[in-house]
Amino acid sequence: MNLHQFKFVQEAVRRNLNLTETAKALFTSQPGVSKAILELEEELGVDIFSRHGKRLRRVTEPGLQVLKSIEIIMREVNNLKRIGEEYSKQDAGKFSIATTHTQARYVLPAPVAQLRRQFPQVQVSLHQGNPEQVARMLLDETADLGLATESLAEFEDLVTLPCYEWQHVLVVPAQHPLAQVERPSLEQLAQEPLISYHPSFTGRTRIDKAFAARRLSPNIVLEAIDSDVIKTYVRLGMGVGIVAEMAVRDDPPGGDLVARPLGHVFGFNTARVAFKRGAFLRNYVYAFAELLSDRLNRSLLQRALSGEASDYDL
Repeated sequence: MNLHQFKFVQEAVRRNLNLTETAKALFTSQPGVSKAILELEEELGVDIFSRHGKRLRRVTEPGLQVLKSIEIIMREVNNLKRIGEEYSKQDAGKFSIATTHTQARYVLPAPVAQLRRQFPQVQVSLHQGNPEQVARMLLDETADLGLATESLAEFEDLVTLPCYEWQHVLVVPAQHPLAQVERPSLEQLAQEPLISYHPSFTGRTRIDKAFAARRLSPNIVLEAIDSDVIKTYVRLGMGVGIVAEMAVRDDPPGGDLVARPLGHVFGFNTARVAFKRGAFLRNYVYAFAELLSDRLNRSLLQRALSGEASDYDL
């Protein structure tokens, strides 16, 4: 057996058992892929796939176990490559970060800039998506590190650690009546046209649950994934906005919008940093995690990645 056979099996599963598409993805021939898989099955003494004629129909029960072993083997092969790169290029390489728009826009600029000053030969790549897409990019090894609020802790193959807590805030024009209210209530918010995040972004599920628990029906007039877009429509008088607090931290005092904290009605959210379980992290990845939060350090991350720890209290 060899790594080419393992790659063919993995790619066949990724391509929904379509060997023609598998061959195209791997720049080889369909008969070559089919032959390599058959040879692996013969060597193992089990069928990885059930077939109808020459077509693959499904993964067999022993095939599922084989796939798990192949996943581990290929992950370690990738780790070996990274170890080689790590020791041949201590302070250089590509660093891919998967995150949501809010994190990329308001949280990451300072730590990314600091990382570049510490490691000027590191090329940083930001991939933005919803929290589930962030998780998938980590699992597919498109990204080395993920940062988001929702979903990351739900994937068994990811190691996640709390990074920091944040709350939602209300943003209203300075002349709006709620600008004079220090602690707006859910009932007051339910009476206003609301502009907030799309349900899969930036803690929106917590907002919906809070209204539902009080049997209130919020009047959501606009949903967006961009905090700046939300604030723009608030300025146009379309409604009042609910955004993440980091979206207003740099707003100048005395501006046209007033922010009021909403942690007392929606609670607090936890942003989590995540890595693929078993992944080999380079020095600058550890350094970046430490820049994100003073509660993250290399020792903690190594313990979490090795399975000794999976979380810690904020």
